[in-house]
Amino acid sequence: MGKYENDVKRLLDTVGGKENIQAVSHCMTRMRFVLVDSKKADEKAIEDIPSVKGTFTQAGQFQVIIGNDVANFYNEFTSYAGIEGVSKDAVKAAAKTNQNPLQKIMGTLGEIFAPLIPALICGGLVLGFRNVIGEINFFNDGTQSLADISQFWAGAYNFLWLIGEAVFHLLPVGIVWSITKKMGTTQILGIVLGLTLVSSQLLNGFSVSSTPVDEIPVWDFGFAQVEMIGYQGQVIAAMMAGFVLVYLEKFFKKICPEVISMIVVPFCSLVPAVIIAHTIVGPIGWTIGNAIGNTVYAGLTSNFRFLFAAVFGLLYAPLVMTGLHHMTNAIDSQLLASPSKSTILWPMIALSNIAQGSSVLAMSVLQKKNERAQQVNVPACISCYLGVTEPALFGVNLKYVFPLICGMIGSCCAAMISVGFGVEALSIGVGGLPGILSIKPQFYLIFLLAMAVAVVIPFVLTYIVGSRKLSAEARGLVAPEEKSAPVEESSEVTAPAVNEVEGTLELKAALSGKVIPLDEVPDEVFSQHVMGDGLAIEPTDNTVVAPADAQVTVVMDDSKHACGLALAKGMELLIHVGIDTVDMNGDGFELFVKAGDTVHAGDPLIKFDPQKIKAAGHPTTTVVIVTEEGDAKDIQYLTGMDAAAGKTTVITAE
Repeated sequence: MGKYENDVKRLLDTVGGKENIQAVSHCMTRMRFVLVDSKKADEKAIEDIPSVKGTFTQAGQFQVIIGNDVANFYNEFTSYAGIEGVSKDAVKAAAKTNQNPLQKIMGTLGEIFAPLIPALICGGLVLGFRNVIGEINFFNDGTQSLADISQFWAGAYNFLWLIGEAVFHLLPVGIVWSITKKMGTTQILGIVLGLTLVSSQLLNGFSVSSTPVDEIPVWDFGFAQVEMIGYQGQVIAAMMAGFVLVYLEKFFKKICPEVISMIVVPFCSLVPAVIIAHTIVGPIGWTIGNAIGNTVYAGLTSNFRFLFAAVFGLLYAPLVMTGLHHMTNAIDSQLLASPSKSTILWPMIALSNIAQGSSVLAMSVLQKKNERAQQVNVPACISCYLGVTEPALFGVNLKYVFPLICGMIGSCCAAMISVGFGVEALSIGVGGLPGILSIKPQFYLIFLLAMAVAVVIPFVLTYIVGSRKLSAEARGLVAPEEKSAPVEESSEVTAPAVNEVEGTLELKAALSGKVIPLDEVPDEVFSQHVMGDGLAIEPTDNTVVAPADAQVTVVMDDSKHACGLALAKGMELLIHVGIDTVDMNGDGFELFVKAGDTVHAGDPLIKFDPQKIKAAGHPTTTVVIVTEEGDAKDIQYLTGMDAAAGKTTVITAE
């Protein structure tokens, strides 16, 4: 009889049975399913299983959060179900086959833009700050800005354009690089191709509309002339050029002998790609991009703009949940590349962020006595107000449905105000409440009104509906029924005594670096404390050490990116290096221990290559989670400091 026999049987039934499982694998904390029909999975029933800590769906995978003992649970599950587990890569591949063409396109688009988002956010903040110091006339009866009256601020205003230009004008470089990275081809060739699209030898793409046709420079080949036009800020053209390079390189790699591949493949891929980019796909992409931008702009400025705004404001949150919202990044970037150099679309996105956050704020007030709900509500609300909506949408609003609808209604009303008064943004990437920094100064007051609507309407509606719909248990007014604990095996791992000084248990930093709160981790399972409480470290070195004397309970032999420890007082710990690094299949990781080993404070556990993790597109943030408190009391997490591995105390308990 297995430890999880009853839970395994219930999980198989509630995911729709063996015939509904296309593929299954696991990582350090989660079971990862690809289901034939995801609608057959009863999420509420699954979350009622004692061993299950939560569920969510991502990139076509239905993930069930188990915890440190997921490997044993997985083995029992596959044995009982009579299913052969597959690798994580196979699960990802199966998940893609489970998506329709539109989902695949949106998924690819999202993966292309995801690495660019930090730069877009930074660039948006920089341009917003430039607005404040150089575009708003605060002084001398509204005739001069801070940059007009101060040489220092004038210099800062001009200097900051270095960053703004690099992010938004030279965006094609980042796009082509990201495409080659996502498609697994040579990234430096992508960078070179991107640079040829924005070379200073070319007429700046933002100047094309104001330059007479007969003054546009050309390359004259005698039999043909090619316009020397740059593609600054152009998204569609850059994407088309990037895919031309990718498929040329894949083709020549396939047919070229290995012995001359290093010479032939780069030359035969890059040179034709540059020629095709400037003669065929560039002009086509320019035309398509402008057509899309002009269509959206026409809709936002037409007599039907209120209807357009209402529909967009209402549906943007559901678009985020489907991944279709990634298309708006391309449209926004295209609008910024138009002669107006502004976008009416982005303000509505920022308002949608605020509206969904306000619904969560109301839920937080309604559930103020529900401690478990507040662990999700509070960080989700904060992240939503700062422009990241996924934790709020998936963790709170979609779970209860009515907060999602109330947020959509508030977003709809705010969008109509924004578009009705023609509010424009000078940059993208800065969402939520800070989104006002990207708005043209002359629209600040109107945007503030729209923001107020996006706060008040969802909050009031959610509070009124929630007061009637939420049960007393959900609001924390009565104690919830306790889940029965899973049957324990008779042979438990017992940890040695560790670091106890006058009854206090002290855990040192597992890694050198900046210690941050768990809420700031860019992963909803960790940031929402689904696995338990803890902290995270932004590393400055590359070796994870034991934070105390312990026994190793579990390791990931294939991916080598995480391990579990059993400590004194019955406390159990999970150390997880990077976010989604399970996808790297151990590349860049070295594991020094195995399950059952006894380690002492400061002993090395895992060594990793930060550059490989970043090159794979993953954060290096390392998470330390207390998955089981045991007999430990008054656990304190010390964050906000620079810690030294094996020396600085970061967790204490009685």
